[in-house]
Amino acid sequence: MFCYQCEQTYRSDEGAGCAGPKGMCGKDATTSDLQDVLLHVCEGIGQYLRRARTLGATDVEADRFVLYAFFTTLTNVNFNAGKFVELIQQAAQHRDRATALYEKAAQTAGKTPESLSGAAAFIPAKDMNGLLAQASEAAVKKDAATLGDDVVGLRSLVLYGLKGVCAYAHHAEVLGQERAAIYEAVEHALDLLASEPKEIGPLLEEAVALGHANFTAMEALDAANTGNFGTPAPTVVRMTPIKGKAILVSSHDLKDLHGILERPRTKGSTSIRMAKCCLRILIPS
Repeated sequence: MFCYQCEQTYRSDEGAGCAGPKGMCGKDATTSDLQDVLLHVCEGIGQYLRRARTLGATDVEADRFVLYAFFTTLTNVNFNAGKFVELIQQAAQHRDRATALYEKAAQTAGKTPESLSGAAAFIPAKDMNGLLAQASEAAVKKDAATLGDDVVGLRSLVLYGLKGVCAYAHHAEVLGQERAAIYEAVEHALDLLASEPKEIGPLLEEAVALGHANFTAMEALDAANTGNFGTPAPTVVRMTPIKGKAILVSSHDLKDLHGILERPRTKGSTSIRMAKCCLRILIPS
């Protein structure tokens, strides 16, 4: 495995990254390799969705899947290798549907569909061993020996920037806020990565474009949170610990917390006692 996507990365100041059987976050090589394969298949989805969009055809379910797929690969979100085998198969199904969407849109427009290669033509194996054998095709540093660290590093900058956009957009989508501009930006970045760019200029431009897309994603997430739960305000809370059980809700999963708090309304006294347990919310700044 090789990964340098987060602040836990070993010797990140030297660009060494986490390698070997396990990363500093606890992610093992099997899960890491499967995540790389999943994102490779998602690049193929983006190739077809981008071309379909230029012809007026879209598939919001495929767009939503891409957001979720990228989110699952962030540090400490999901380390279940078996789940990634399932997600890779689902990604292939979404890509097949995106392919059909594009080909139909091209025919309707009187155009000959492009014959795409790379991630668009990648056929994932059906089991874990087969997928792991294919992981080298999707490895983060696969072209470093020929293209150098600058180009490969910029590819990673775009990839990891894309992960951030997708994570925020996924949280917003769960709460009912979506933006076509976000999906369009994600598709564009996926299509670029799928082309395995070798020039620094286009990669820098894409990184800047993803920065703008991230502002849109943050706006959507803010609208989702305040629209559903109101505008946050400073509140005095007790800081001293008490004996008892606790439920930890992390990141932006306010919908989950809301479900926990609403449960006592319909489940009786037992759940009311559960709800009176100490609920602690951890939301990163």
